Order: sequence, then C-alpha cells, then structure tokens
Amino acid sequence: MQPLDGIKVLDLSRVLAGPFCTMNLADLGADVIKVEPVATGDETRTWGPPFVGGESAYFLCVNRNKRSIAVDLKSTEGKRIIECLVKQSDVVIHNFLPPVADKLGVSYNHIREFNQEVIYCSVSGYGSNDLRPGYDYIMQAVGGLMRITGEPQGQPMKVGVAITDLFTGLYATIAIQAALLFKQRTGKGQRIDMALYDAQIAMLANVASNVLIGGKDAPRLGNGHPNIVPYQLFDTADGSVIITVGNNHQFAALCRVFGLDDVLLDPRFQTNELRVANRDTLVRVLSATFKQLTTSQILAGCAEANVPSGPVLSVKEALEAEDTARRDMLWHVNHPVLGDLRLVASPLKLSESPVCYKRVPPRHGEHTVDVLNELGFLPEQVQSWIDKGVLKTCSISH
Repeated sequence: MQPLDGIKVLDLSRVLAGPFCTMNLADLGADVIKVEPVATGDETRTWGPPFVGGESAYFLCVNRNKRSIAVDLKSTEGKRIIECLVKQSDVVIHNFLPPVADKLGVSYNHIREFNQEVIYCSVSGYGSNDLRPGYDYIMQAVGGLMRITGEPQGQPMKVGVAITDLFTGLYATIAIQAALLFKQRTGKGQRIDMALYDAQIAMLANVASNVLIGGKDAPRLGNGHPNIVPYQLFDTADGSVIITVGNNHQFAALCRVFGLDDVLLDPRFQTNELRVANRDTLVRVLSATFKQLTTSQILAGCAEANVPSGPVLSVKEALEAEDTARRDMLWHVNHPVLGDLRLVASPLKLSESPVCYKRVPPRHGEHTVDVLNELGFLPEQVQSWIDKGVLKTCSISH
C-alpha cells in the first residue's frame, strides 16, 4: 500500500514545475493522467539532444509513473473528455495563463461546476491573477538569486539546474498533500495558487533574512557563505575541495589536523562572527596551506578531524559514485520501446510505504484508448475521434 493509493490526479501541466510535482504524487501512489496536446505533446519531448528512440532525456526525467493521453483541448469533444476526467479526479493541476485556462475550459470556476470538492492547483510565473509568462531563468533573475550567485567580480549567474521550477514543484507537492488531508477531514476541496516568483523569494531563506534584518543588500560571494567562515571551495595541488566548518569545535579540529596552531590561536578567528569579519585574511591563510596538499590528503585530514568536506565532482562522476549506488539513486529501466535505460530515482525513502516504479515515462498518447475506455466511451467513438484528430494514440507492446 502506498500513501496516495486511490488518489486521481488530472495533470494538464507541462515542462518541469508541474510535471515534477505530479511525478512526486505518482511515486507515492497517485494515479496521474497526463494530458498532452495532440500535435506535439509536452514540449519537453523535443528538448534535446540527447534523445533516445526519439524521446528526450529531459522529458524522461520527470514523467515516470504516469499515463499519457493526447487530447485537443480546443475541440468540443476534447472539452467533454476533460469534463469527464474532472468529475472523477481528486486533484487538477495546470500551468496555463489565466486567459488560456478560460479559453480551454479549465479555469477554477469552470472546473468546480463539475467537481465541487476538487483540489485545483495552478502553477504560474507570478500568480493566477497575473498575465505575465514566467520561466525559471526569469525568476532566478527577478527573484534575486542570480545576484548572489557567481564570483564577486563576475557576471550574475543562474544555478546549473532549473531550481526555481523544482522548488515550485516541491511546494506544490506539499500543498496538494496538505489539501488532500484537509479534504479528508472536512470534505472540502480548495484552490492552490502556486507561483514560481513566490517559491523563488521563499527559497532565498537566510540570505533574505540577512537583508531584512541587517538592512544591507546581499553580496555575491562566489563559493563562500554569507554567514559562516570557512565554508567554501579551496583549490588544492591537483583540483579543488569543499570544506564546511559549522562551529568553533570544527574550526579547531581543522586547524589542528593541518598544523595551523597559529591560526587557531589568532584572536581574529576565535569565533565565527570574527571569522566572518576577517574572512579575506583567514581564507588567504587557509588557501596557501591547501594549495600545497592534494585533494585526497585534504579529504583524509578532514575525515580524521571529523570536519565535513567533499571533492568537487562532475555530474557523470556523481552519478557513478559509490554513494549513488549505495543509496539506490539510479533507476534501471527496461523500457518496452527505448530499451535499457538508467534514470535518477526518487530520494523518498519510506520504510512502510516505499516509492514504487510502476510505469516507465509514457509515450505520447500511449494510454489514450485505455483511459477513454475507462470513462465509458465506446471503441468506435474513440476511433472516430482519433480519425478526426481530436485524440492521438500510441500503441506499445508491453
């Protein structure tokens, strides 16, 4: 048994934030029906290379455990199909702008005509009452993240993955599960207005708090930490290493293991507050020491002193690392069309109700016929809609 067994989710979202949310729900047992445009499907199917069997790696990363149906939402028949799906759904999620949602008949007020108890989650850039489109990259810029990312004298930089989209998807996952619990207790559905902008502001966390409390704008510190020193990347004789000192005990241990007794006794470095105030001086002294040592020597010393540290790995190296295998973070997929694949697994580790991988990421319209049959439509009716272009199907032998 899984936590969300029996929960039906109608997923009208595409790209990353919404699909990431619905994949989390599907991993926890929800029956997620992904609705895609007939002509193209989710646009991320074409975002590549790399591709495998015509499917993009991007699409494969956030669409496992779902069923795909391809429906023309602009058609009268398509609207009828969506209305039937809404009636049986616990959750509806989309990322259309308000005018588009109205035009397609999937606005909150319209959806509630068919299901008063539905949990309705809209994902947008700036909120459900704002007409501006919003992508992750824009949100990193307008939400302050890029101005605190990158080297102090360099350009503002975006994070290497679409982190605002991912955070929004996680917040949506949390909100939907809270709404499901509320519905279980009260019988009432509700509307969830999830904005990328809000998620970006929220994820500024301690940096935002520093600005609000301290009154000064946040600097760009490269690989340094605004509130802790030393807590950053250091160059070594053969590469680089991350060292994170979170308290005075760890700082003392770091100094002792590398023979830096003079640094440990220096009055400028006795507390974290002093170390932050004298950041440049301390980092310069530590850097001179670490540049004389190899990465493995530094990691060994930190391990001996119980000071958190780690090498700086490439993505390929991280995926092939022993810890990745030990934590079962790769999902080995036997796809009926694409063959043997490796994809990233869920990080959710629940002892009594673990994540299950029931379905590989679906082909475009793979489950159209099955879902329409479940809704009670006759085979000849379904076929006529396929012939008309209202539906698309993809036959796969499992």
